[in-house]
Amino acid sequence: MRNGGQLLVESLVALGATRAFGVPGESYLAVLDAMHDTQGRFDFVLCRNEGGAAFMAAAWGKLTGQPGIALVTRGPGVTNASIGIHTAMQDSAPMLILVGQVGTDMKGREAFQELDYRAVFGTMAKWAVEIDHANRIPETLSRAWITATTGRPGPVVVALPEDVLSGLTAALPLTGPARIAEPAPDPAALADALGLLAQAQRPAILLGGCNWTAAGRAALQSFAEASDIPVVAALRYQDMIDNHSPVYAGDLGLGLSAGVRATLAEADVVLALNTRFGEISTEGYTLFAVPTPAQKIIHVHASSLEIGKVYIPTIGIPAGPNAFAAALTPVKGPWSSWRKRARAAYEATFDLPPQPSPVDMGQVMAHLQSILPDDAILTNGAGNFTAWPNKYFRFGPHARLLAPQSGAMGYGLPAAIAAKVAHPDRTVVCFAGDGDIQMNLPELGTAMQAGAQPIVLILNNGMYGTIRAHQERHFPTRVSGTTLVNPDFPALARAYGFHAERVSATADFPAAFARALASKTGAVLDLDISPEALTPRQTLSQMRAKALAEKDKT
Repeated sequence: MRNGGQLLVESLVALGATRAFGVPGESYLAVLDAMHDTQGRFDFVLCRNEGGAAFMAAAWGKLTGQPGIALVTRGPGVTNASIGIHTAMQDSAPMLILVGQVGTDMKGREAFQELDYRAVFGTMAKWAVEIDHANRIPETLSRAWITATTGRPGPVVVALPEDVLSGLTAALPLTGPARIAEPAPDPAALADALGLLAQAQRPAILLGGCNWTAAGRAALQSFAEASDIPVVAALRYQDMIDNHSPVYAGDLGLGLSAGVRATLAEADVVLALNTRFGEISTEGYTLFAVPTPAQKIIHVHASSLEIGKVYIPTIGIPAGPNAFAAALTPVKGPWSSWRKRARAAYEATFDLPPQPSPVDMGQVMAHLQSILPDDAILTNGAGNFTAWPNKYFRFGPHARLLAPQSGAMGYGLPAAIAAKVAHPDRTVVCFAGDGDIQMNLPELGTAMQAGAQPIVLILNNGMYGTIRAHQERHFPTRVSGTTLVNPDFPALARAYGFHAERVSATADFPAAFARALASKTGAVLDLDISPEALTPRQTLSQMRAKALAEKDKT
């Protein structure tokens, strides 16, 4: 006999789980007690806020392909974690949120911190379930794991009443994960898709999703290169293909350039592989006409629920991305100049004017590109600053990007910590705005305690830059509620055991970053990117226009 907490933990270990991120709570004490016996095999990463823990779990799922696990307490704990649940859903990242619940004898009375998790998270998560008896823990957990990882991956919320966790049961734990084969494409549909591509004049590939294997990514790139077809990445999935490849043509993300947009807008056949056609990657659903695009769409996705959800495809193929990529054979056509034009449009995005700030991020990114190892992991939250790691870094075949499709501020630091937990020997660099970092700044304590300390670059301009830009566009000269008075970031970081310093000039960055790389306890570099000589009457957009004009003169 064992209690429900022991049964749960032993089953998680059998499924292959090695880490859980969370904040302790009395509602799942039996689980924490069971984890006392799994130290070194299944460990608890103690976080400072459930939102940070859920972000870490979401990033773990995106990075590893295995469900990231967050353990949170009932009521306030899981509502704090909801931001990570929403992010994992929009990222299509596998994740399990295991949340305590009031005892079954108190259900329905609005007991202390009681929530109906199926009602609250039923539309936010891929599945929300409550276990009503300890005997059903293995059955439900196995289904949750499979649901999180198959089809379109996503977050699953599992509620665990206290008496279910403390109650004794003779049920046996799981012995391992089920082996679920990735769905392969129908041969006739695959032949039709290849035929449609062969007849095209301006074909393009749009790829996304986070459940790729290295072999699947390599197979897709080989097909694209052999067929000379340009590849565009969906929002924040540019690390799914080698950006140095001549077929890579940029990403359909925020700050989209006209040249990169044209690659998809002017294409006549688009192979949309493993993407869900989100708002950003379709320019607010204007890049392709709804519901019938002018482009012929071949939509391939492991979940048939995604095919035809927004756009009616010419051919829809329910298939996993890796199985589909492995089945592709090259096609030939008269589009070499088209592919070269698409690549040139991407290359043009790197033609940057000098930046009007003490630290020029264009030069910073060029330096990082030259010195970061091939397997570096970059992370970011949300804000205008994300253009730098998202637009001005070329991801090689081993580099990774962890960034939220949901546009959630505060994601970057927890994601970087999760990446260092997963890969302690890899270089992890978090990009954060001065507003963005303060959403989860206490998670520096998590990094210190877990020995998972990344390098954090704070792009400090003293404002919520994205909202300020919108404000200046719609309400010029009426700035309100977007100016930040910030703390001494280096002093705070040093209190958490990090190497930290302020960088006030572009010329000082290389040496500062070298010290950051050499630090055994991570580093925080506070970069001054405030616009220089900015008077109250000058807006950010005016400063950018001035910089572009100066570039044109040269």
